[in-house]
Amino acid sequence: MNKHSGNTFRDGIGEIGEKVSIMKPSVYFRWIFTQMTVSTFSGQSIAESIRLLREKRPLVHCLTNEVVQEITANVLLAAGASPAMVVAEEEAPFFAGVAGGLLINIGTPYPARLRAMHSSVDAARSAGHPWVLDPVAAGGIPWRDGIISEFVEKHPDVIRGNASEILALSGTKSGGKGVDSTDSSDAAIEAAERLARKIEGVVCVTGETDYITDGERTIAVKGGHPMATLVVGTGCSLSALVSAFCAITEDRVLATASACALAKKAAEKAIETARGPGSFHNEYLDALYTLQPEDFL
Repeated sequence: MNKHSGNTFRDGIGEIGEKVSIMKPSVYFRWIFTQMTVSTFSGQSIAESIRLLREKRPLVHCLTNEVVQEITANVLLAAGASPAMVVAEEEAPFFAGVAGGLLINIGTPYPARLRAMHSSVDAARSAGHPWVLDPVAAGGIPWRDGIISEFVEKHPDVIRGNASEILALSGTKSGGKGVDSTDSSDAAIEAAERLARKIEGVVCVTGETDYITDGERTIAVKGGHPMATLVVGTGCSLSALVSAFCAITEDRVLATASACALAKKAAEKAIETARGPGSFHNEYLDALYTLQPEDFL
């Protein structure tokens, strides 16, 4: 019997057929070429990153939006990191200089918060600590886009966004529907690679498949469950998780892929017992806590 007679081969053919049916030929063949250059990390590498995260319990300074502070803090705690939300202009930059990682989330910007964000980024960079930018709703409002551009110019170690946000930042198209993406992550791979080269850092475009790139190597992380999109803050808290992993390794691609892999496997475990978005929220946190490094081998 042919070794490819199982579901994996048939599913692959089915996916290719679906791509052909919805893409123009030129776009499709460019997508095929891009897919040929995408790789994955070994489960051993991901497992070791998770083990190291829980051993070191890095402190992550989160300047994030008001809507997601609770889930962001709880996701970090459950995964094995230590969260802090220090927002006052007078103390935020000091805290950013001592924390292991910094998250800047542009979800609910206003002048005082933006001043705290800029000074915190400057402090983190001076201390040599990694910082992550979450460009929430990029491409939707000119004022917001100007704000995000200022942070992009400060060369974040990682930008984590959905496909529409990454496409907008790369200048390919306007943004999605508010904070939600209207594009697939597959469509944003090239844009992510260009943006990564521009910032000389890593770009993560999340979706059904997450893609992480530094402009030279591109990693795919598959899995997860659509229910995660019905819980506010799962994406924003993922950006905080990326910052936590960046605090324990200088390999930003591996750090980002490890965060994505942990989040996706937690979503898969959560959906086994969740009845809807409310219970999924709690099961997701429990899964982040109970998953062990060996579960990724």
